[in-house]
Amino acid sequence: MSDRDRYDEGLDHRDAVERAERATRFAWSAMVGAGGLLGIALIAVVVVCVAVAAVLIAGLYAVVAMDY
Repeated sequence: MSDRDRYDEGLDHRDAVERAERATRFAWSAMVGAGGLLGIALIAVVVVCVAVAAVLIAGLYAVVAMDY
């Protein structure tokens, strides 16, 4: 194996490390984005549930108040 081959292997290794780092950054970005979207969806579901509960309670209050 000549010095040139070792030099090329070092470049290949460095390129592979850079590609792996880019892939890792992309994966973390994707996970953070998906987590953020899931968090927003969870907040939206909670808001809808609270709104539905408020409407049901207001409706029940109106029905009960009509009897008096």
